[in-house]
Amino acid sequence: MKNTGFYLSLRIFWYLVVIFLYLPLFVVVLFSFNEANTAARFTHFSLKWYGQLFSDDTVLGAFKNSLILAITSSAISTVMGTMLGYGMYTHRRRRLGWLVWLIYLPIVMPDIVYGISEMSFFTSIYNMLGILRPGLGTMIIAHVSFQIPFVALLVYSRLVGLDAKLFDACHDLYANGIQRARFFILPILQPAIIAGFFLAFTLSIDDFVISFFTSGPESTTLPIYIWSAIKKGITPEVNAIATVLIGAVLAVAMITMAFQYVRSASTTSRA
Repeated sequence: MKNTGFYLSLRIFWYLVVIFLYLPLFVVVLFSFNEANTAARFTHFSLKWYGQLFSDDTVLGAFKNSLILAITSSAISTVMGTMLGYGMYTHRRRRLGWLVWLIYLPIVMPDIVYGISEMSFFTSIYNMLGILRPGLGTMIIAHVSFQIPFVALLVYSRLVGLDAKLFDACHDLYANGIQRARFFILPILQPAIIAGFFLAFTLSIDDFVISFFTSGPESTTLPIYIWSAIKKGITPEVNAIATVLIGAVLAVAMITMAFQYVRSASTTSRA
């Protein structure tokens, strides 16, 4: 009887946590279909804000910039972070432990401090050399600089969890560097590399502070546009943008779950 009451309490607590997490998102989605241009009360169901959203060149341009920024910076940071993580693992016994702590610095540093430092750096370079004018290019560099540590630590953690004898086996089988990378290292690191890419992509899409300090007049992203729009008050159009982003995240999550299910099913059938 006592166990029944305990599990019931846990279940109630779990439901309360879920409501606490998702109730604000539900309110955003609900008011994106509000006919009235207000967030104070819901009048009638309407899709006009979505029509206005997809016909707004400014919003579409911001969305395009966000995608370009996220995909480009994530691809670059995944390659560089993978190489850095492998290098950290290879030289971990050479008194380079301080390098791991140095990698953590961009992660724990407040975004506003990092954004201001990046802005100061790009401004100084532009004033002295006339290059790196604030825009999409500087935003990509800034995003790559704070995404690399996340990817490197994921790859490093994956390698640390492996049996060191596997690397010795590659040498015993006379595998050269290319063969070792193609047939052993990359397949082993594939989950960490994919996770690192999607983590970097998420961080880029979500980032506002660093993007704000390193952006130019023609490189507005969705977070910057939303911040500019809510200065006039939260409108159904802003809620519509948020709803589209929520739907995109849910779609990606469902595709990922379906892919994992198909992959596990195929692995089980082979076994």
